[in-house]
Amino acid sequence: MTDAQETSHPSQPRSARGAALFSGNRALGLVSVLIGLALWELAATQFHSLVLPPPSAVLVKFVEPDFLLRLLPALGQSLLTLAVGFGLALVIAIPLGIALGRSRLLFKMFDPLISAIYAIPPVAFVPFLIIWFGLFFQGRVALIFMMCFFDILVVIVAGARDVSGKLTDVGRSFGASPAQNLRLVVFPAIAPFMIAGLRVGSARAINGMITAELFFAAVNLGMVMKRSAQAFDTASAMAVVVTICVVGLLAQTAVHRLEDHVLRWQPRRSS
Repeated sequence: MTDAQETSHPSQPRSARGAALFSGNRALGLVSVLIGLALWELAATQFHSLVLPPPSAVLVKFVEPDFLLRLLPALGQSLLTLAVGFGLALVIAIPLGIALGRSRLLFKMFDPLISAIYAIPPVAFVPFLIIWFGLFFQGRVALIFMMCFFDILVVIVAGARDVSGKLTDVGRSFGASPAQNLRLVVFPAIAPFMIAGLRVGSARAINGMITAELFFAAVNLGMVMKRSAQAFDTASAMAVVVTICVVGLLAQTAVHRLEDHVLRWQPRRSS
């Protein structure tokens, strides 16, 4: 570290600067949420509550015992399905993506096939998934897997191909075995792509979770939403949507925190 860097924040350690930056970003995020709620409340005044319930009516649902008794068990089951489908996608996509990205032969063989399948909307596979896996847990897991697997795979393949051959040559010159080169050179080099894959894949997996619960047998959060809509209780249906948004926000926050930990060696912008 140079003298200029040392004197730029003479009394503030890096951890304190990181905490201050995180607090500032969190405050800005809270401001954006409040602005969004205010605009939503204003827009709701122009429509009947059956068409667009105001956020005040939606938030009240989260303190109603009857609604919570339906929402919380449904949310737990939905998250279980999400965890299984997303976990399977990660376990398969990451090593497969590294193998395809590091092997020129495998990449040339399978890239056209991956590109062709990736262009197909995952919802188009719903009839086949119903036939193959049924309407319940296995089918929903399969759709979540399909929704996020190829997004993660494409990012990991790009990351593995981006690793410079000079880096692996340096590792070999120091006597590193192929396994050591993979662990000490390739993995750190593609870490930013893994984080990007997690970020994109988690959002797609949540999308797949609620899509599966609406397209397959209506269960969990999908059932709560459908029954609320059938009862013309749009505030409850919107409360489910808000719950899904919160799950997505928490997932992205977790990925950001993981990024701060795993990529702490990377220089970050201060703004």
